Amino acid sequence: MNLAFLCAAVFGLATFITHVFVGGVHVVRPLLSAKDLTPASRWLNYYCWHITSLVILVIAGSFLYASGAPDGRPLALLFTGLTAVLSALSAAVALRAAISPFRFPSTSLFALIAVSGVVGLA
Repeated sequence: MNLAFLCAAVFGLATFITHVFVGGVHVVRPLLSAKDLTPASRWLNYYCWHITSLVILVIAGSFLYASGAPDGRPLALLFTGLTAVLSALSAAVALRAAISPFRFPSTSLFALIAVSGVVGLA
């Protein structure tokens, strides 16, 4: 069993839980009640929210699979790279908005997954 990939799966699940329950309160509720957005923009953003939820679950599930399956290494490589890029993107968006990157949980949580993936691949 690859314990680093298992850690990445746990961090992925923590990311999903944070996204759904913390983000649901602080992001989705204000988004859906925003009157200055067109309905198409509001609902397309809501749709993207759900895409993100599904992607995070796939990331967690892929690392869980890779933790116990010898043929799971390519999945771990793919999602290690993706989570590193998503962490960097989160930081870049925060900086663009003049917000500390660590105010966005996605910066740290995706970084934890990526670092665990790197350790598991090493």
